[in-house]
Amino acid sequence: MQENLKQILKNHSLRITDCRLDVMQYFLDEKNALSQGDLENRFTEYDRVTLYRTLNSFLDSGILHKIPNETGSATYGLCHDTCSPDQHDHNHVHFKCNACGQIQCLNEKQSMPNISLPKGYQAEGVNLIIDGKCANCA
Repeated sequence: MQENLKQILKNHSLRITDCRLDVMQYFLDEKNALSQGDLENRFTEYDRVTLYRTLNSFLDSGILHKIPNETGSATYGLCHDTCSPDQHDHNHVHFKCNACGQIQCLNEKQSMPNISLPKGYQAEGVNLIIDGKCANCA
């Protein structure tokens, strides 16, 4: 599995570091969106700045995408294989559980609504968050 993680970093032109490998593995294991606070709680061996830089390098390279929430703090989800530093495609539905707080990307399960914008407006992305109870909490 470690070789797969290294290959993902290489494919995105990122240097291989212990922190990047650990954070990537955590995202793959959790299968949910994570915040910087989640990473800080999990990885006490890395300082806040190192984790922040790791998240930003993953965002910039197309490994992660940012998911805004009502608190103003961002969570991050894994990108599809089709994302690159030049082209992110995150127009998909997210689901936030009101009971456990987990946020999940619903990639192929739901389609985005077609929204007509007023003249002169140009959409650059869509964020749709549905809240309710996840399968584990329902």
